[in-house]
Amino acid sequence: MCKNYILNILDNTQYDVYSSIKSVKALWKVVNKKFKVEVAIMKKFIIGNFLDFKMVESKIIMGQVQELQLTLFNIYSKNMVINEYFQETAIIVKLSLS
Repeated sequence: MCKNYILNILDNTQYDVYSSIKSVKALWKVVNKKFKVEVAIMKKFIIGNFLDFKMVESKIIMGQVQELQLTLFNIYSKNMVINEYFQETAIIVKLSLS
């Protein structure tokens, strides 16, 4: 019954891959590891967006500020924390010279 609960949350392509695993414990370990890796990749992508963000003079400043705020919101919504001093310094570096 537990195996069916686990398989039920997967989409069809994942179901086909994991349905051949016999043991519930083995299935749980494999699926849990896969999703932990996906979460880590997602967090790395979000932090990368923050670090790679550059403000340019050709765009409206408020739009860029909102984009940066959205990136920071995504970071905090995933329960990640950025040191306040690092965050301030990174934002100052991203500002254009003008």
